[in-house]
Amino acid sequence: MTATAHPAKREVFDVPAMTNTDNKGFVRAVETYRETAHGLYMDRFADHPHFHRLETWLLPRLGLRANIFHFRDPEYRPGQRLYIDVGEFSGPDSDGRWYAVDWYLDLVDVTGEPLRLIDVDELFDAHGAGFLTTDECQRAVEAATHALTGAARHGDDVQAWLDEAVGTHLTWSDRP
Repeated sequence: MTATAHPAKREVFDVPAMTNTDNKGFVRAVETYRETAHGLYMDRFADHPHFHRLETWLLPRLGLRANIFHFRDPEYRPGQRLYIDVGEFSGPDSDGRWYAVDWYLDLVDVTGEPLRLIDVDELFDAHGAGFLTTDECQRAVEAATHALTGAARHGDDVQAWLDEAVGTHLTWSDRP
């Protein structure tokens, strides 16, 4: 186990309570939840030093969570459109809650560039430390590969690929 190995991050999206509980147990109010046949959309304010708002689509069938971070400083990550987590996403349960388990791999969508896979080392470290099974690692790699090849087939337009993959246009807030 290396110094970077850590348990998978888990979150709860409590639609009836209009809250989002992060992996550290912080409960944040959610402004908008929208449940659809293909997933869950969330829009909430953020108390983070680098971004003030977070929009998320949990897409269980794809094993992806697509995020838009509304950065306070536009130069912080210039051109970043989507930040996509790979993992296991499920819901709703009988109490209306959705769940996210982050499987370490991430994909970064920067306008005008191919989708980029990052944090492969974290996946290997987590597997070596026993935080992920071999099956979970394989599913993570398959989900990331599907996204990479899908975006490439769409001329690196990740949004177009996501829309096709879920069968409808994924809408986002028009807020800055």
